[in-house]
Amino acid sequence: MRIKNFRQSYEHDEAIWQTPTSRLWLAALFVLLALFPGVANGYIVGLACILGIHVIASAGLNIMTGYTGLISLSHAAFMGVGCYTAAFFAQRGVPFYLTIPMGGLVAAFLGLVVGIPSLRIKGLYLAVATLAMQFILVFIFREWEPVTGGVRGVNVPNASLFGFDLNNDTRMYYVIAFCAIALLIAARNLFRTRIGRAFIAIRDKDISAEVLGINLFRYKLLAFAIGSFYAGVAGALLGYFYRAMTPEYFTLALSIFYLAAIIIGGLGTMLGTILGAFFMTLVPELLRASVSLIAEWAPRATEILSPLQEVVFGVLIIGFLVFEPHGLVEIWRRVRRYFHLWPFRA
Repeated sequence: MRIKNFRQSYEHDEAIWQTPTSRLWLAALFVLLALFPGVANGYIVGLACILGIHVIASAGLNIMTGYTGLISLSHAAFMGVGCYTAAFFAQRGVPFYLTIPMGGLVAAFLGLVVGIPSLRIKGLYLAVATLAMQFILVFIFREWEPVTGGVRGVNVPNASLFGFDLNNDTRMYYVIAFCAIALLIAARNLFRTRIGRAFIAIRDKDISAEVLGINLFRYKLLAFAIGSFYAGVAGALLGYFYRAMTPEYFTLALSIFYLAAIIIGGLGTMLGTILGAFFMTLVPELLRASVSLIAEWAPRATEILSPLQEVVFGVLIIGFLVFEPHGLVEIWRRVRRYFHLWPFRA
């Protein structure tokens, strides 16, 4: 049963890690993340890098959609902005620890532009407006050859830190893990501030928030800027990880991918962001591995079952929306409540 959690102050009530046990688990997680590349093979480490990038991008979208209620279907395009910005400056000798935040800042500036219509429109109308920006930016990626390389794409030089080349998945893993942890902690702390509470108030009822003195235009633009910054950082890291990128990666399908991730994980929670990114990244890999395993016993299973992987994946998503609309985070909360009260009944 959970003990030592008597809250004596507002600061304690708002603390991220409120008990010694939670801090101990956090320390264990950091140790596990540090040792992970030493015990995992190259494929798993590469998958972990992609997962970290998905977590960062999903966190940005959750800030906009889950916490502020602003639906965006252009998140993948902002990742592309971050990727091409980082590639442009990296090719001119700017170090990666500057190009990554620069990619985020350029994406944040464009996020401000996209957020301007949010004062007048919301809901599906805002979604359509952001969808237009998705197609506009992808068109620019394809046609602005001096910067983006056009349909051929662009090459990103290897990242290096003080002469140490980050030229393999294991080395990039630590960069991506550091960025993901830092940005998740920043996002979690954001909602302990006036700005974060204003975002939540706008999501719950924007008219009431305005009556309370919250400047809707200012905070909606800020939400778009912060969410787009996260997408830009994720895109820059993606470019450094793959070392080459084409406009075909930043399609509408990727924006839908991130929207599905935060819905499945749980809107309005950073833990839901992580769980949703895990689900959307790992479940297709598990389905693919299952098909390969069955193919060892039935050689024709691959051509029969491979097309069904996407169908099974879609059914799983629909199942979560129908039977657990609050996402994976609600399942986790129920498990926690059970053990907090164990051996007593709720």
